[in-house]
Amino acid sequence: MNDEQRYEAGMGVRRAVLGDAHVDRSIANRTEVTEEFQNFITRYAWGEIWTRDGLPRHTRSLLTIAMMVALNRSEELALHLRAARNNGVTRDQVKEVLLQTAIYCGVPAANSAFHLADKVFREQDEEGGVKA
Repeated sequence: MNDEQRYEAGMGVRRAVLGDAHVDRSIANRTEVTEEFQNFITRYAWGEIWTRDGLPRHTRSLLTIAMMVALNRSEELALHLRAARNNGVTRDQVKEVLLQTAIYCGVPAANSAFHLADKVFREQDEEGGVKA
């Protein structure tokens, strides 16, 4: 697969996971400074890794949530908490991952993640999102 094909495959997965609205905002907000980085993450994060057959998107989603907690990346965590339902992840599964992070990442990290998950889920409910 060449870079153009990887980009197209990545864009398809990125849209499926994060939603068209988020991706469209990312594209619209590209600048001279961010354009190459956006292309890079579309090709490699989404086109090289998320397209692999070795793990289903559901599992990749749960792993990403755990890693964002471990790395204390709340913006990315919120993004992936929202996207999780697009990958068939249930709220109960998110809660289980967050409980797991309390042991391996620390209670303060999990506490912050639970508060953020609660906020994201409430926003989704207000938007009329499907509860999973």
